[in-house]
Amino acid sequence: MKFVDEATIDVAAGDGGNGCASFRHEKYKEFGGPDGGDGGRGGHVIMLADASLNTLVDFRYTRRFEAQRGEHGKGSDMFGVKGDDVVLKVPVGTIVTDAESGQVVCELLQPGERVMVAKGGDGGFGNMHYKSSTNRAPRQKTPGWPGERKALKLELKLLADVGLLGMPNAGKSTLIAAVSNARPKIADYPFTTLHPNLGVVRVGPEKSFVVADVPGLIEGASEGAGLGHQFLRHLQRTRLLLHLVDAAPFDETVDPVTQAKAIVAELKKFDPDLHAKPRWLVLNKVDMLPPEEREARVKDIVRRLRYKGPVFEISALTREGCERLVQKAYEHIEALRQQEQEPTEVDPRFVAGDNG
Repeated sequence: MKFVDEATIDVAAGDGGNGCASFRHEKYKEFGGPDGGDGGRGGHVIMLADASLNTLVDFRYTRRFEAQRGEHGKGSDMFGVKGDDVVLKVPVGTIVTDAESGQVVCELLQPGERVMVAKGGDGGFGNMHYKSSTNRAPRQKTPGWPGERKALKLELKLLADVGLLGMPNAGKSTLIAAVSNARPKIADYPFTTLHPNLGVVRVGPEKSFVVADVPGLIEGASEGAGLGHQFLRHLQRTRLLLHLVDAAPFDETVDPVTQAKAIVAELKKFDPDLHAKPRWLVLNKVDMLPPEEREARVKDIVRRLRYKGPVFEISALTREGCERLVQKAYEHIEALRQQEQEPTEVDPRFVAGDNG
């Protein structure tokens, strides 16, 4: 299936049905009075977060969605039937934005979450609403209200706990394949990853987290260079970033420190909040270094980067060091989860019943 993480659609809620102007006609009821019913409400357009979906490909070719209009009111006090709603299923993590104003309509972050994005028009009143002691034969009726019509932009941001970032061919796809159930394309040339991959990392019974591998970044990515600029936003919801650096590039003229600094600069340009997220340095392909040079090479890279955080030496190919990396990442994620679940402390002065 082709990965699609952006789509623009037009939605139209149903118009309300018109009210009816009618009078009761029965034998021996010469003046039966008004009995025109109200029109039915138009159908809504509703977004539903579906955990079974992971792409917006369903909206690539079908871009117009209309809800059913409400039926008109009828005589004999019969109200019109309301129009059927249109329910659009989208992946969890979808952001819905008004295409004209740029205002965010909603973010669907929980499976099963439902949000009405276009309201159906109310039905018009029939003449039975206008009868009174002084107006016994009203002929007034109102038309139904039009339903909302909008152009919406759908944008999918993957919901992952850990995000992998790095230059093309840094070994991100190999790492996610080694530690999770994801099976991305792996090859010995750059830009083999053309769309984000999600994988579930199982640390133990009922212990897991989600990792996302995005296409490799290059210098100028935040301004549109390369492929990674299209998917930088997928890292914005992660809790932890793992910055993979090729410690043993085949091309000796390539400086991994210069590349690593370029990636950090692109993050800062794209989103300062993304740059401020916890970011661990992961030196990959250390199995390619001679044993006598390995320690010196690692220290040199860390020193030149002026990096003060956790450093992990791994080989995604042989899985050396991957277990320790996974365990530490899970501990970090679990600590953040527990912090989010802790109840907020309440100032005792504002507790109900305390007048002090």
